[in-house]
Amino acid sequence: MSLPDQMLALLCHPLTPAPMVRSVEAGVSRSADGCFVFFYRLCGDMARLLIPKPPSETRSDGLWEHTCFEAFVAVAGNSAYREFNFSPSGQWAAYAFYGYRQPEATPFSIQPPQISTRLSAGRLELTALIAGDSLLYSTATGSLQIGLSAVIESTDTVEGCRSYWALRHPAARPDFHHRDAFVLEFPAAWPLI
Repeated sequence: MSLPDQMLALLCHPLTPAPMVRSVEAGVSRSADGCFVFFYRLCGDMARLLIPKPPSETRSDGLWEHTCFEAFVAVAGNSAYREFNFSPSGQWAAYAFYGYRQPEATPFSIQPPQISTRLSAGRLELTALIAGDSLLYSTATGSLQIGLSAVIESTDTVEGCRSYWALRHPAARPDFHHRDAFVLEFPAAWPLI
């Protein structure tokens, strides 16, 4: 899998400090075959972080309750968006919304993403490859707006067990669905599917 051209720092929400995490970075790129590659890098005290072990590569809800990485994708000018969750365990989830936190009535099915995880001393890297047609509606036109985020679970009960990381935190409480958090914009020159 090709890596994104640029890695961006995710910011910890001020209500969820995480001294055991040194940094979280994320990036996205598009491969020659039209797939999207999401890349996440977490650096910190791995002994104090809870990293899900690989049980299987299945679709699963509630991944955000543990360490997971997320991507939110919308088309500019459209209230609909899609959410993708990637767990270091290899589990994943995908959701479609027609408006802010309003799920579509029809279940959203995609080809399972290809997730790879590398864990080393002080570092966790996760790469997720998603087919391009999973991100967008077939009739969509316009630029893409993307929000990248992460939930990091720790063993530390004094500081709180989960911290929330995103490119931008536009609300007083952590809210990855807030449209002002979709700060990456890709021009319409990217082929929309």
